[in-house]
Amino acid sequence: MRARLGVNVDHVATVRQARKAAYPDPVEAALLAELAGADQITVHLREDRRHIQERDVEVLRRVAKTEVNLEMAATQEMVSLALKFRPDTVTLVPERREELTTEGGLDVMGQKDALDRAIRLLQDGGIRVSLFIDPDLDQVRASHKVNAHAVELHTGRYAEARGFSERSDELGRIRDAAKAAAKLGLGVAAGHGLHYTNTIPVARIPEIQELNIGHSIVARALTTGMERAVKDMLDQMREARADLVKPAR
Repeated sequence: MRARLGVNVDHVATVRQARKAAYPDPVEAALLAELAGADQITVHLREDRRHIQERDVEVLRRVAKTEVNLEMAATQEMVSLALKFRPDTVTLVPERREELTTEGGLDVMGQKDALDRAIRLLQDGGIRVSLFIDPDLDQVRASHKVNAHAVELHTGRYAEARGFSERSDELGRIRDAAKAAAKLGLGVAAGHGLHYTNTIPVARIPEIQELNIGHSIVARALTTGMERAVKDMLDQMREARADLVKPAR
């Protein structure tokens, strides 16, 4: 069975916000992704509101047929908004206003007090909580200690690796972290920088239950349309585990 696919539609909103227009609508893109087979819609409501807006999350929560995963910082403002919108999952991420995109994972123990408070409030509100972390065993263990439901492993270093050796090392770190997280009873997702030529090795790791992919799908959708772009990624993910399915005797 393939991993679940979460389609991140942030960059549809990036195009809209470039002109502060009403279109293209990330919610419309999310519905097309669902029609194509996406298992989840992911959006990142950043503190500076550079792409996704509160309106997008509110409308998406009403009309989405699949699960909604809200990425956000562990701040009082964002926790309050999450409790208002009630997504299925909140993924807590580090956030710096000057970054182009999320550049790394949370330092869970370094932010333990803030994360403890956020996780407790969200869980009391019936929201599943995942932590976006680097594929590091200490961060996996720390995520378990703060009672997160799941972790999302940051695949950026793997995606940016140059050469077979570096890429293999980074993939090994992802694999080891996924195994450790699963052994501790955490759900395991992965994402960041994954595209149509580097996803299969990550999707092949059996402990990884979910991939969240945005930029590459939205980029392909500009030329092929959202439904085709999502189906192409789903084909990659099915191929990844095709050889793991043993034929019935």
